[in-house]
Amino acid sequence: MSRPVFSFRPNLENPEHRKAWEILKNVPEGQKNLFLVRAILQKDQTRHLEEMIRKAVREELEEVRLEKKSIPVEPEIPGVEIPEPEIPDQMLDFLSRIE
Repeated sequence: MSRPVFSFRPNLENPEHRKAWEILKNVPEGQKNLFLVRAILQKDQTRHLEEMIRKAVREELEEVRLEKKSIPVEPEIPGVEIPEPEIPDQMLDFLSRIE
C-alpha cells in the first residue's frame, strides 16, 4: 500500500497562513511530518478536553440549580426577608457561551 501524500500551499497574503508558514519553516528538515502529526493530534485532544470540561460544568450547574431549589432559606430575624442571591448578568452571559 502506498503512503498518502499531503501538500501544504499557504496563501502568504492570509495572516494565519503566513504565521503557520513561519512556524513550519523553522521546524528542522526531517521533523516536519512529526511536527504536523503532533499539532493535529494536539488540536484534536484539546477539542476533546474542551468538550469534557463543558460537560462537567453543565453537570455541576445542574446540581447547583437543584440544590438551590431544595434548600429553604429561613430568615434569622423574625419578620425580615432575606432576598435570594442574584447571579450577575455577566456571569450568566459567560455561562451561556460555554454551552
